[in-house]
Amino acid sequence: MQNNDYIENLCAFGLTRQEACIYSELLVHGKMTGYELSKETGISRSNVYVCLNALTDKGAAYIVEEESTKYIPVSVNQFTKNYISQIKTKAEYLLKNAPKKVLNTDGYITITGNTNIRNKIRQMINETKLRLYILAPSVIIRDFETELNQLIKRNVKVVIMTEGYKLKGARLYETKPEEGQIRFITDSSYVLTGEITGSEHDTCLYSGQSHLVEVMKEALKNKITLLGGK
Repeated sequence: MQNNDYIENLCAFGLTRQEACIYSELLVHGKMTGYELSKETGISRSNVYVCLNALTDKGAAYIVEEESTKYIPVSVNQFTKNYISQIKTKAEYLLKNAPKKVLNTDGYITITGNTNIRNKIRQMINETKLRLYILAPSVIIRDFETELNQLIKRNVKVVIMTEGYKLKGARLYETKPEEGQIRFITDSSYVLTGEITGSEHDTCLYSGQSHLVEVMKEALKNKITLLGGK
C-alpha cells in the first residue's frame, strides 16, 4: 500500500498523482514493464504508458531496451535535485524578465489560507529594515524565530507582545492574545492583521494604507502602555 503523504510530496515535484504512484512502484521494484506496473498499481495499461512517457520526459525514469521495453527509476535524490535546479533557473529568468509593475500597497489586500498567510508573514519579516511590531500567540511566533533572529542580528528593532515567550535581543511584553490572532506592523508602513488557526479558511488583511497603519500603530502603542512599556 502506497503512502499518501509520500505520493502528495512527489506531486509537488511536477508529477501527476498517477505518475507519482507509478514512480513509487518503480522505486520499490526496480526495472518493470508497463504490463507489470499496470498489474501492480491497478492503473490501465494505456494510462500506465502515458505516465511512463511523462516520467521519462520529466527525468524520473529511464527506458531499458530488452526483449520487452522496461523502465527503471531515477533515484529520488537525483530526480529532486534536478527538479529544484530547473525551477531555480526558471525563477531566476522570471525575476530578471518580469514586467516592471509597481504593486499598489495603498489598497487593502485579502490573503486567505494558512500557508499563504505564513508566506506573507515571512516576506514581511525578511523585508523589514527598521522596526517590527508583533502581537500574536507564542505558538505562531515560534514558527518565525529563525527570521526574527536574522532581524535582530541586523539591529532591527523587534517588539513582541505575547505570552510565555523569550527571544534574546527582542523587546518583549507579556500578554495573552486571542487564539490565532495576529497583528504585524513593519517599518511603520505595512500592516497584516487577521488570524491563523491552521485552516484553509484563515483570512488576513494586508495593506500599506496610511490610515490603517496609523490606527494599528496607535492600538499597539496603547497596549504597550497598558503593559507597562514606553
